[in-house]
Amino acid sequence: MDLQCGQQIVLASASPRRRHIFANAGFQVEIDPVLVNETIPPGTEPAAAVQTLALSKAAAVAARYPKGVVVGADTIVYHQRQILEKPHDRAHACHMLQQLSGNWHTVFTGFALIKLAAKLELVRAVATRVKFVPLSKEFIEHYVASGEPLDKAGAYGIQEGGSLLVEQIEGCYFNVMGFPIAAFYLEFQRLFGEHTVADQQD
Repeated sequence: MDLQCGQQIVLASASPRRRHIFANAGFQVEIDPVLVNETIPPGTEPAAAVQTLALSKAAAVAARYPKGVVVGADTIVYHQRQILEKPHDRAHACHMLQQLSGNWHTVFTGFALIKLAAKLELVRAVATRVKFVPLSKEFIEHYVASGEPLDKAGAYGIQEGGSLLVEQIEGCYFNVMGFPIAAFYLEFQRLFGEHTVADQQD
């Protein structure tokens, strides 16, 4: 089965976790990371925030691959009406984990798909609820000292040492890792399962 439906897929992300998710699912993707302004205006709803950032990442790369399918993504943690992005430093990471300790939060990942040659643009957001076990100050400090939380939204990675923090999830596990691959595949198949006229003309 050709998961890619003959399409070139370009991932506009430097995240090794997203690359791993695509590869494990059977997709061959090209990596072309991009830096965009990831400032989220105060009061922005989390689903809207991740969709906007995912689209801006995909759009920044799309012109280089007009016949390819360019995918952008962004992930945030949302807790008590606050968006938790990547921590600024170790102290900030410790503060985030103290907030999440013993509580439920929601992970939002937005993904955007652009194919310029077919004039296609799609943006979606997926939410997964996560509950943490109660965390001691000593455990938080030990985990943060490992360096793992410093490049991750909400200051943890569920697939690594952060797995010890998670008591329960409701929704897509891979969404918490950074990309809801099943939701993406459903949309991808809907768009490209049958070749479009633009594909035939390419």
